Amino acid sequence: MSVPKPIEFRGSALDDLRAFPLAARREAGHQIDRVQHGQEPDDWKPMATVGQGVKEIRIRDAAGAFRVIYVAKFADAVYVLHCFKKKTEKTSKADLDLAAKRYRDLVKELAQ
Repeated sequence: MSVPKPIEFRGSALDDLRAFPLAARREAGHQIDRVQHGQEPDDWKPMATVGQGVKEIRIRDAAGAFRVIYVAKFADAVYVLHCFKKKTEKTSKADLDLAAKRYRDLVKELAQ
């Protein structure tokens, strides 16, 4: 078994995740743990519009649909860019823009 990659939450992502209902929070934790160990989440899709290598974990429970946007392609850590509850079928531009900004800031930081 490989050593799990550390998790780094960007911006308000950790607080946003903590605001999820308990069941969704537990599921998000389980899926992030899979990513830390080099596995794919159970339900995910690529988010190329946010940045190269960015993926979205999809969580459904009785309280609604929740998303965790992350990037795991960097060697040092899994970066959680954004966590939110989906309110409409299409992911809002504000959520995508926020994740994209955090991704750009991360890439700049890592390049220094």
